[in-house]
Amino acid sequence: MKYAPVQNYINGRFVPAAGNKKMDVISPLDGNLLSTVPMSPASDLDTAVTAAKAAFPAWSKTPIKERVQVFFRYKYLLEKHLRELGELVSEENGKTIGEAIAEVEKCIELTEFATSLPQLVTGEVLEVSKGVECRTEHVPLGVVASIVPFNFPSMVPNWTIPNAIALGNCMVIKPSEKVPLSVGRLAELLKEAGLPDGVFNIVHGDSEIVNAICDHPGIEAVSFVGSTKVAKIVYQRATHNYKRCLALGGAKNHLLVLPDAKADMTAQNVAASMSGCAGQRCMAASAMVGVGSIDHIIDKICAEVLKIVPGENLGAVINKESQQRIERYITEAERGGAKILVDGRNTVVAGKEKGTYVGPTVIDHVTPDMAIAKEEVFGPVISIIRTNTVDEAIAIENASPYGNAASVFTQNGGMARYIIDRASAGMIGVNVGVPVPREPFSFGGWNESKFGVGDITGKSSIEFWTKLKKSTTKWNPEAGVNWMS
Repeated sequence: MKYAPVQNYINGRFVPAAGNKKMDVISPLDGNLLSTVPMSPASDLDTAVTAAKAAFPAWSKTPIKERVQVFFRYKYLLEKHLRELGELVSEENGKTIGEAIAEVEKCIELTEFATSLPQLVTGEVLEVSKGVECRTEHVPLGVVASIVPFNFPSMVPNWTIPNAIALGNCMVIKPSEKVPLSVGRLAELLKEAGLPDGVFNIVHGDSEIVNAICDHPGIEAVSFVGSTKVAKIVYQRATHNYKRCLALGGAKNHLLVLPDAKADMTAQNVAASMSGCAGQRCMAASAMVGVGSIDHIIDKICAEVLKIVPGENLGAVINKESQQRIERYITEAERGGAKILVDGRNTVVAGKEKGTYVGPTVIDHVTPDMAIAKEEVFGPVISIIRTNTVDEAIAIENASPYGNAASVFTQNGGMARYIIDRASAGMIGVNVGVPVPREPFSFGGWNESKFGVGDITGKSSIEFWTKLKKSTTKWNPEAGVNWMS
């Protein structure tokens, strides 16, 4: 075992879980045992919430310009330990080292945004009548919780940690039991940056802790990122208990490719979008809807995909179960009449035979009724659906219950605008394979890709992590009273 057993992080120190149940943490890269992670009982969450509640009065009363000084230092530490943090992400998640470092670089950008929050939450003051002022200010909620997935062990936690804490809240986070190591290292860096004990806490576990977070009376708000199936459960359970909840679910992102698209650029973008992070991201290209005559573009896509080599510039999928599920989708599509142009099944990387790899896969002549065309595969697989018109392509995109992202590849600005206006997705790209907004623009989809109001990052997150206090003051009785005062 490469690392010491994972522990919870409560009130500024690592502590053992109350129970004895554990899970192995296995590297998808080579199948080696990295560590063990505890499956904490709900009593450990109680301890963490108690610590967070005790820390909240002092932290929330600290001026925001002082609170963000922690995140200036935290950003420096992320930069200082960039390579180390990237290597840890790669080990536990299976990403290539380049992808893992890029993930940490995104954490740096997210933290940089948090340092700008004093300029964004200044509130408003207006003299609404003679001598009468109305004022608004953003007030922290209290103890909040974040439930994060396996596919971005460092970035998704940093979607919530800097903003929620800089805005004055105290946090309990539950990492994915598949990738528990990165968040523990982030806790060490936050402490080194000067974050007071109790403001940030980690409780490891499985569904028992997720349910306990949704039910806990001491938690005011819950953010969740994961599958749509679980996002619905978390949203329903948390809001049933009168909490704020923002739950991000799965995706089925469509790339609409028109015949006039630049073939080389399109091929490079499609290949990178479908295979980046082994396809294990909610912004990955999953279905390509080709309009009209696009064989020349498909040929170039296949040529680009063949440059992607598992174990070199393509990482592993998270575990054996995911590998088998992805390959099942491919086989079912083939049996249903689809044509496999590039086949990534049965991939074994020399020297890493116990790793869990799926090679990049391109499937043509997929029909909209096939499971692979409708469901989230979460692997390096692109399904090509052919249509005759743009409106047919839009209808296929609109029929998806998801709504995270969509992109169009064309050189026709009017047609791009036509599709932007009609695509049913929260994030749209034009000649961009992964249309993730950069800070300060927020991340969030539509439909069954998101449950709750607002977005999880950027300016939109301010409304989720705070509540507005409105005050009206009058100090001049000589001004008299009218209907406005």
